[in-house]
Amino acid sequence: MGKATGFLEFNRREDSWINEEERITNFNEFHNHLNEEERRCQASRCMDCGVPMCQSAICLKGMVTGCPLHNVIPEWNDEIYKGHYEHALARLLQTSNFPEFTGRVCPALCEKACVNGINTGAVTIHDNELFLIEKGYEMGYMKPRIPKNRSGKKVAVIGAGPAGLAVADQLNHRGHEVTVFEREDQIGGLLMYGIPNMKLDKSVIERRRKLMEEEGVIFKTGVDVGNGASFDEIVNEFDAVSLCCGSKKARTINAKGADECKDMYLAVDFLKSATKDLLKGKAGKWTISAKDKNVVVVGGGDTGNDCVGTCIRQGCKSITQLEMMARPPKERQQNNPWPEWPKVEKTDYGQQEAIKVFGSDPRIYETTVKELVMQKGKLTQIKTVKVRFEGRNLVEVEGSEETLKCDLLIIAAGFVGAEDYIAKESKVELTQRGTVKTEPEQYQTSIPKVFTAGDMHRGQSLVVWAITEGRHCAAAIDKYLMGYTPLI
Repeated sequence: MGKATGFLEFNRREDSWINEEERITNFNEFHNHLNEEERRCQASRCMDCGVPMCQSAICLKGMVTGCPLHNVIPEWNDEIYKGHYEHALARLLQTSNFPEFTGRVCPALCEKACVNGINTGAVTIHDNELFLIEKGYEMGYMKPRIPKNRSGKKVAVIGAGPAGLAVADQLNHRGHEVTVFEREDQIGGLLMYGIPNMKLDKSVIERRRKLMEEEGVIFKTGVDVGNGASFDEIVNEFDAVSLCCGSKKARTINAKGADECKDMYLAVDFLKSATKDLLKGKAGKWTISAKDKNVVVVGGGDTGNDCVGTCIRQGCKSITQLEMMARPPKERQQNNPWPEWPKVEKTDYGQQEAIKVFGSDPRIYETTVKELVMQKGKLTQIKTVKVRFEGRNLVEVEGSEETLKCDLLIIAAGFVGAEDYIAKESKVELTQRGTVKTEPEQYQTSIPKVFTAGDMHRGQSLVVWAITEGRHCAAAIDKYLMGYTPLI
């Protein structure tokens, strides 16, 4: 521990954001990063706890707190403070395959478990991680690590999202020949087409792809296994196969008129369309446009917030975000103590922008859509109703119906499982939740040489969990192929 008094001398200071008026004019990342000296001061606040909960990933009352990757955070925070960036980065990369992704989009489970957060503000672990990986690229530390020996084993990874990329990265470094099949034209999965560019610039994904290709990973995009490309042929050609196709069957709404409405879109389709248009230079000529429209987003999570931010950048006339749950408290309650995940209200970038542009918070809590109203085939209004939970049952509040103007309705209500066709084609067993079935804490499917990881296995979750799953799946595959594994 290089500086025992850092947490006493320096207050928490996060990377700032470009002001709302400026950032909504484009789709660029909007963080102002601290300079190197300031970052080292922030890293010095890490106390090297005897029991560092930040890296624990323990489940408390049904929610995980601490890093699922078990990043040894105190070690590399100390090395950042000392200016030993190359060594700090090497330590980070031992447990985290893609810090440039998690350093941008992870909700920082580590910080919620930081003991400093009880009184003075958690260590800025999330920002420190991003600083470290970007410093690594800047200084030339991120060089291709080409395996010295090859095993002669071939592994196919189906799906190039964060789980699939982690499987590929781990097994390639182990010496296996890895081919990744991706149905889209770009790798990344929801990193590419589910998270907007202002949160994760797509050049960051391309940079990682080039590095992985230099290390020996083979990417084949535009290949839809199970829908054109034969799953059986891949199984016969490769020594092992990893299914990492995500949980892409989106949840929709059960509202009158929803089946006939052509102005209602799933969030994943809206965000994918916006990113594709942006990458093609078609910004302003959006395939699905929110410009001058009264937009309602159903869903209060991160994806719903991303839809809010995207609609504002497209020039929507108004924006409303509906959330079925009750409004969380501003601060931790006594029955939600540290180190539990804090169940508090979070106002994210999209909501902040809506407040700045339209003068009010776009969120309406304990509300859902009951009916879509159309005129001449066009959506003009939605009818909403207040709801509350009685036990596990969601019930409508009588007399609480309201009407909202709505030309564009976006459903960001999460996902319910893997898409049917890949499961049907592969013949793997599924759970009642629609995920691929394995033994508890295992990754081998009902077909011995076929494994699975990520949302397809775990269900809808975070990028950091997808990477964690990918690492564990890679270890299971390696043990299957070699009889033992040094991977974790």
